[in-house]
Amino acid sequence: MAVCGLGYVGLALARDATAAGLTVVGYDIDESVVADLIAGRSHIDDVLDEDLAMMLATGFTPSADPAALGLAPVVVVCVPTPLDRSGGPDLGAVYGAITGVANRLLPGMLVVLESTSYPGTTEEVVLPILERVSGLKAGVDFNLAFSPERIDPGNAVHTMSTTPKIVGGFTPACTERAEEFYGRFTDTVVRARGTREAEMAKLLENTYRYVNIGLVNEMAMLCHRLGIDIWDVIECAGTKPFGFQAFQPGPGVGGHCIPVDPLYLAYKAREAGFVSKLIDAADQVNANMPRYVVHRAADLLQTQGRELAGSELVLLGVTYKADIRDLRMSPAYAVARELRGYGASVSFHDPFVDEWTVDRRKVPRHEDLSTALRQADMAILLQKHTAYEPEQLAAEASLLFDARGLLADLSKGHVEVL
Repeated sequence: MAVCGLGYVGLALARDATAAGLTVVGYDIDESVVADLIAGRSHIDDVLDEDLAMMLATGFTPSADPAALGLAPVVVVCVPTPLDRSGGPDLGAVYGAITGVANRLLPGMLVVLESTSYPGTTEEVVLPILERVSGLKAGVDFNLAFSPERIDPGNAVHTMSTTPKIVGGFTPACTERAEEFYGRFTDTVVRARGTREAEMAKLLENTYRYVNIGLVNEMAMLCHRLGIDIWDVIECAGTKPFGFQAFQPGPGVGGHCIPVDPLYLAYKAREAGFVSKLIDAADQVNANMPRYVVHRAADLLQTQGRELAGSELVLLGVTYKADIRDLRMSPAYAVARELRGYGASVSFHDPFVDEWTVDRRKVPRHEDLSTALRQADMAILLQKHTAYEPEQLAAEASLLFDARGLLADLSKGHVEVL
């Protein structure tokens, strides 16, 4: 098989397929990424250097040559689908990848899109390019399907092979071909009615999370206004064995999927003349959380007679998820911008990040946590890395605002929790 795009999804896919005995060629336009992979250096958390060594020893070939897309009977496209400057879908990478595949498409090939996008992308965007450039017909000369990625970086329990894989083909025969392919290295394959249903399933999964995160973030703000401990509320509600799933508030939503996918759905809804009220409301709440965190931190700072302007603040944990090095769309960026806007000096500590730049300005990094806590006028905990011991944070920080609930049981005086 050929994998187009060797990021968090593509490289993990290549690893599992290689382990299942497939010969895999991986293509990426980033020559530095390819060079590192050839040298045995992985750039993502879930594929260790030892995994990569095993892959290379059993036939995995990284390449920056687009000719690699024509070397296998199956091509899986795993390229990024971010938002553009207006907040709409940016399918530039998909257009480029599919055009590269189309130029090398041969009869009998299976083409699968895994990149998350709005429902209709496979049939309205991918299919026309493949047919026009190649002269072949989908469902007749080649197979076409969509299979949403379900990667959860850092999750050692629900892996790619143990998480059910959804496949939706352009025709029933396309679905069957995709099911047979993924069945070689995933435990369970689920057939969707078609490509649109498979695309929509992915968006529903992440929109569900986005809306519920927005709800619990709003509840956190309301509970603070009412003098109620939101963390105790969540813990108590979570004891109900049915009808409730616990979500936790935080400084915002990060990662490539959760802050992006619901907006792809909202875009498609607007295109269809439909107003997605819940998505829009959740987006407003979640987008406001970094500013809310800064305002709460400022209130705590004022209890010591200080203002944000001229104060030294250290951000603890700037990745979007605990115990991984992934910085994609981390809410820490927005928090740092807000603090700078108020005239505060910002530094950071994160055991997973060696260098961090916000708006092209390098943020000073602390090597030692204790030193960072003692030197700063205030620390703001943005991520619950296991390296952060609540007792140490409470003992060594002069002021601490906890935006993740790690110190919910230690909240007093100089420590305040979201």
